Amino acid sequence: MEEIIRAAGREPVIRQEEAGGVEYLTFPMLSARQGIIHGFSTRKGGVSRDMYASMNLSFTRGDEEQNVRENFRRMAAALGTDVHHMVCSFQTHTTNIRRVYGADGGRGIVRERGYTDVDGLVTDDRGLCLVCFFADCVPLYFVDSEHGAIGLAHSGWRGTVAGMGRHMVERMGQEFGTRPWDLTAAVGPSICMDCYEVSEEVAEQFRQMEASVLDSRKILEELPARGIYPRRQILSPGKEAGKYQLDLWLANLLILLAAGIPASRIQVTDVCTCCNSGYLFSHRATQGKRGNLAAFLMMRD
Repeated sequence: MEEIIRAAGREPVIRQEEAGGVEYLTFPMLSARQGIIHGFSTRKGGVSRDMYASMNLSFTRGDEEQNVRENFRRMAAALGTDVHHMVCSFQTHTTNIRRVYGADGGRGIVRERGYTDVDGLVTDDRGLCLVCFFADCVPLYFVDSEHGAIGLAHSGWRGTVAGMGRHMVERMGQEFGTRPWDLTAAVGPSICMDCYEVSEEVAEQFRQMEASVLDSRKILEELPARGIYPRRQILSPGKEAGKYQLDLWLANLLILLAAGIPASRIQVTDVCTCCNSGYLFSHRATQGKRGNLAAFLMMRD
């Protein structure tokens, strides 16, 4: 397998897996939950070519449709399922969440979705694989083994500043009776702080978000001392005036902690999509000339 660049000052978290020539990434904490199958795709193991090489999972970026379908088939086989048991989001940087059922299998791959503007999916149907798409934005995984429910979400900077993680916790509570302390969660591979420069306008929205979170300063200050995360600042000065480096990993961790998920039940990626753009698709690294990665989460039938 290809050697990956990992975040400095962190113990390795992400694991590389391979099945049938398909390489994907997993979190040990999620793998330890009985009956849970999950993964995050890489660029390895598909049939797409050129800037989509090789495991592109997007039908909307100009790749040949038959290649994308074959990539989905291979990814499904690697995870021990098939495309007729997968259901896809329709991402537009909202915090909209949809409950999906076994009857939704195949939506977004072999049949039309029938919905739009969905950045989060939740289900308690076993054998249904949730699918969301990424190329720098943050995947959020949620597993409630107590009530037999799962959730998967796409959280770019807009979703993060709007509290997508909190919305997912709340929605799973409404649908399944999930309590925050029942959840095991993961912040998936995405762009790291060093690679993600943002404007003053975006930075100000994150300052306001942080200020709106109860006890945010206390939570952030304690993270390094408790060995949970090495940083305590979501924003750092950028390379020029009016620019800032944004830590989406830490922002999402703050939201999950503030929502009541115990720190001992959260894992945060140590792998950046932009730093590893030869192995993972990165919108920023390629100026948009790329395919899509995908996150997958299901409960074994």
